[in-house]
Amino acid sequence: MEKTAKKVTLFTITWPLFIEILLYMLMGNADTLMLSFYSDKAVAAVGVSNQILSLVIVMFGFVATGTSILVAQNLGAKHGKNATEIAAVSLGANFLFGLLLSAIAFFFGGYLLRLMDLPDELMNEAQIFLKIVGGFSFIQALIMTISAIIRSYGYTRDSMFLAVGMNILNVTGNSLFIFGLLGFPVLGPEGVAISTTVSRFIGFLFALYILFKRVPRPFPFKLMFRFPKEHIGNLLRIGVPAAGENLSYNASQMVITFFITSLGTEALTTKVYAQNIMMFIYLGSVAISQGTEIMIGHMVGGQKHEEAYKRCLKSLKLAIIISFSASLVFSLFSHQLVSFFTHNKEIVALGSTLILLTTILEPGRSFNLVIINGLRASGDVRFPVYMGILSMWGVSVSLSYILGIHFGLGLVGVWIAFICDEWLRGILMLTRWRSRIWVNKAFVKAS
Repeated sequence: MEKTAKKVTLFTITWPLFIEILLYMLMGNADTLMLSFYSDKAVAAVGVSNQILSLVIVMFGFVATGTSILVAQNLGAKHGKNATEIAAVSLGANFLFGLLLSAIAFFFGGYLLRLMDLPDELMNEAQIFLKIVGGFSFIQALIMTISAIIRSYGYTRDSMFLAVGMNILNVTGNSLFIFGLLGFPVLGPEGVAISTTVSRFIGFLFALYILFKRVPRPFPFKLMFRFPKEHIGNLLRIGVPAAGENLSYNASQMVITFFITSLGTEALTTKVYAQNIMMFIYLGSVAISQGTEIMIGHMVGGQKHEEAYKRCLKSLKLAIIISFSASLVFSLFSHQLVSFFTHNKEIVALGSTLILLTTILEPGRSFNLVIINGLRASGDVRFPVYMGILSMWGVSVSLSYILGIHFGLGLVGVWIAFICDEWLRGILMLTRWRSRIWVNKAFVKAS
């Protein structure tokens, strides 16, 4: 049993993260792909429900994000006891918070869907999916917290294996309930919801085993529901601003989705397919940003500020190269990729155009993914929120309506708005990192 974090390089910590994130993306895409054999309407219904569920996940993320950064900084500062205490407090806090949000999703899911002006033809399937997955979403809150803890200790391969198992279980369950294998009833979105929930529960049991194996004993269970003021205060100082940025992003996406619903079910379905494909384009940037966050957290905790500064910029260059290269490759095969989901020629043509536009969008997104995570890891958590809210609503939402709805450019106009938002925020984040204001914002001091 190791009593401190596992020593890592960017490569050793990032490649398991890459596989883990890929598998979680495949889990979502497996739902979309397999439902496409059921009906395009089911895809649209689940897509809108997932838009709401993504907000729930963001709320869980405020504890998980704070946990990751605080554990990493304390380990870098050689404060192992504090690290395990934070882990225990985080688990208890996210469990209670998860129960609250699960209850809201279950009892008020239909009301939220109606607020998004979902077409009546999609309402029933969307509501069933939201009630089942949302009602048990507290399980995901616990999985996210445990994963954040073990990754901060350097055991990214363990969380990768967790994702492998959950992905296999989810696809197996989907096969049973969508295609009626082994005599199971064909349930469509309801079956996908059941499969998702069961795979998460089994994954949670495995995550608990990993936690007790990797985190030094004795694990302070008594702190799970006592919530020491110092640890809770630091979690909130990091988590609330970080969640604010992500919450703002997801809320803005919900408003934009509301705009798109006015364009019809076909446009909504195209958006779901295009964004599912795009996730694979920025996968590399996401993995690099998360690996960089862990490393910078350790460096800042150990007062290695120059190393942290250079690490972030090197990671940014790598992320830009990978995301731009991936977007070029995907744009060359965009027609075939969209056709994999649907044979509707109009959806295929429009989806291909949107993927082509990602060659401009994704390098800008890389700035935000890498540098924002670097700023958070250093303790500079408020600036990204302020600038994010300003750009998301002032640029992304506003331009989406002006270009997409008012001037009739549809989804192409929406994607142009996305591009402007990502690049503006990216430039602002780079300027902030180079200013080195973050140097004095760490939450712990080295021993």
